Amino acid sequence: MGRAMSIALSSRGPPIGSREEPGFDGRVVLYPSNRNLRDYLSWRQADCHINNLYNTVFWNLVQKGGLTTSEAEEKLKGTLAADKNEILFSEFNINYNNEPLIYKKGTVLIWDKVNETTTKHVKLPNEDSEKEVTVTRTRNIITAHHCDFIGDEFWEEHPNILEDDCC
Repeated sequence: MGRAMSIALSSRGPPIGSREEPGFDGRVVLYPSNRNLRDYLSWRQADCHINNLYNTVFWNLVQKGGLTTSEAEEKLKGTLAADKNEILFSEFNINYNNEPLIYKKGTVLIWDKVNETTTKHVKLPNEDSEKEVTVTRTRNIITAHHCDFIGDEFWEEHPNILEDDCC
C-alpha cells in the first residue's frame, strides 16, 4: 500500500511588502514506504530553502542594491550558501537565519482532526419545550504548517500522517 500526501512548498520571489506574491510549487506524491516519503519531502524542503535563499539575495540586489536582473544573476553565479548569506548581511544588514520560517521552510498542508462543540436546541418528543444540548463532533480540516519536517519532531507531533509500515 502506498502513501499519498499533498504538499505545497513556497519559494519567495520579491521581498515582503512588494506587490508581487510568493510562488508555489505543489505536488501530490505516492511512495511505497514512510522512509521514501520522508526522504522525498526532506529533499523538497531543502530545495525550497535553496531557492528562497537565492531569491532573497537576488531581489535584494535588484530592489535595494540597484542591480539589473542580469547583473544580479551574474553576481550570484557560482556562489555557495555562505556567500549568499554574506551578501545579505554585509550589503543589506539581513541575517537570513532571522527570516520567517514560511520562506525558509515552505508550507506543508496536512489534514488535522479537530473537535467542534456546538449547542443545539432540540424539541423533545411529546413535550412543548426545547432543550439545549451540547454536541461535539470530530472533523478533518486542512492546516498549514511552516516548520522543519526533515527531523523527527514534526512526525512525532503528527503521527497520523504516516501509515504503519507493514510487510
